[in-house]
Amino acid sequence: MGTMDLYEILGVRRGAGGGEIRRAYRRLARRYHPDLNPGDREAQARYAQITRAFETLNDPERRRAYDAGVLLEPTEPAPSYGFEGFDFSVQASVGAEASTFGELFADVLTRTLGGQEGPQRGAHLHATVSISLAEALTGAERQVPLTRHVACRVCLGRGAVQAAACDCPACGGTGRVRSSRGHMVFARPCERCGGSGQLSWVTCRSCGGQGVEVRGETVAVAVPPGIADGAELRVPGGGHAGRRGGERGDLFVRVQVEPHPLFRREGPDLHLVLPVAVHEAALGARVEVPTLEGPVLLRVPPGTQSGQRLRLRGRGLPAPRQGTRGDLLAEVKLVLPSPLDERAKELLREFARIHHEDVRREWWAAVDAPRRFD
Repeated sequence: MGTMDLYEILGVRRGAGGGEIRRAYRRLARRYHPDLNPGDREAQARYAQITRAFETLNDPERRRAYDAGVLLEPTEPAPSYGFEGFDFSVQASVGAEASTFGELFADVLTRTLGGQEGPQRGAHLHATVSISLAEALTGAERQVPLTRHVACRVCLGRGAVQAAACDCPACGGTGRVRSSRGHMVFARPCERCGGSGQLSWVTCRSCGGQGVEVRGETVAVAVPPGIADGAELRVPGGGHAGRRGGERGDLFVRVQVEPHPLFRREGPDLHLVLPVAVHEAALGARVEVPTLEGPVLLRVPPGTQSGQRLRLRGRGLPAPRQGTRGDLLAEVKLVLPSPLDERAKELLREFARIHHEDVRREWWAAVDAPRRFD
């Protein structure tokens, strides 16, 4: 091991407690154990360092001596990699050894025995629905067609059906399965029969033991009022059914709000371009304005300018988080009469003679430039 620091080998600080040291050892041992790295001499040497460091730091007396600068030799020979004749089953490990060897070889046992997997959660599903702007005001419901995994109708999602009891073929009726790697012998309760040695269930032929089958279904999705374009709704349990009784996945529905020919949306507010005649803007008027809930009257004040915004409070979309509604903002657009007859033209000339105000005076004041054609 040379002069390399034992704490550095395990990757722990000098004041680490016993639990931290054991956890570091188990993590490194799983990575460098020779049975998981066959033929890798570097991994074997690293594992020997890890084992020696753990034996020293896990023993209070030897650790105190090491911290004082004295390295005590182990009282017993370092363990070899064979473990011939030992049974490292989870049930056989007790006390401190259970936390070390039981967890250390959990991955090895699983890989060696190749036991049947347990329940698995179903995958999520994704869908898209479209609604109109009017439906975004009131909320809507959509029927979403899906092709998804559902629980097998034969085995009810278990992956197996009940049958007459017989000896388990996986363990020969003994209830235990043994496996060896070199001189290492592993034993654990048979996963197929649960350690009983008897089978009263057989794999479901309808679903091949998966517990699920494919079926086309329709799911009703409620779209809440005020939803934003591109928002995503989550339907718990609306996805694929889990294998062998596992938890269902979720359904995620993306909502697209279709554009409206008149209204433009900004958050909960709606914007509208409102055509206004010259005489209505000059003299004032009450004009009919469309909303998502039907037409309403809007007062246009005398002297209204083009581009001015008039507000109808509470005529926008719901704002669920605030518990309020947005507003409808109508932007005034002056519209000249067309065509103009001679009488109308004469009236406009008379109007120009009476009101000869320079409407562009503020422009030139802003740029501070002389006018060429005064």
